[in-house]
Amino acid sequence: MPIGTFVNTATVIIGSLIGLTLRKKFPDNIKAIIFQGVGLATLVLGMQMALNIHEAKHFLEVIFSLILGGIVGELVHLDARLEGWGNALKAKIKVGEARFTEGLVTAFLIFCVGSMTFVGAINEGLSGDRTLIYTKAILDGFTSMALASVYGVGVLFSALPLFLVQASLTLLAGQFQAFFSDTIINQMTAVGGALILGIGLNLLEIKAIKTLNLLPGIFVVVVLVLIFG
Repeated sequence: MPIGTFVNTATVIIGSLIGLTLRKKFPDNIKAIIFQGVGLATLVLGMQMALNIHEAKHFLEVIFSLILGGIVGELVHLDARLEGWGNALKAKIKVGEARFTEGLVTAFLIFCVGSMTFVGAINEGLSGDRTLIYTKAILDGFTSMALASVYGVGVLFSALPLFLVQASLTLLAGQFQAFFSDTIINQMTAVGGALILGIGLNLLEIKAIKTLNLLPGIFVVVVLVLIFG
């Protein structure tokens, strides 16, 4: 059973509820500085993850993964599809927040594309070791507080896709343990770091990056590593 994922989901829900409660008490200038702080922290996280690349050939894999993944995302209009899904969910639960979908997607990417997600969930599935996933749960709890105070209730609903992704990895780990090599995990983390860098640039309003359309790059890099690695 993916007990660690249950705990992680619970910390995100609790952290989001705390962030939503605090959000109502913050004046606009405090909300603005929190927004900037979250943006800077997101840039740092993205850079740390992206620097998992240690060899030139792996750097090229990341570049081509982002390019090819971005082309796929553009062709299938992934951002529009996900935004439509988020807006449909918002309408169904009757939430009036303008940034609901943006908050849901941003939180999901931050929570789910890092090495702690892959390694933590897989370790739990293979050996029952939940140390890493519990550590991630604590970090995600505090992160969700900050994100919810900026984006609102969309962050709370990111707990659902978070649970689905991590629980699936844990349950499937025994079947695909040989597939998730260190190289594949490092490369997926590096591409995820590039996406999170894009989120940070969006948060700070430096440059509008279509991070959703670049999302297929995480899967493209797996194919490239299998071909060239």
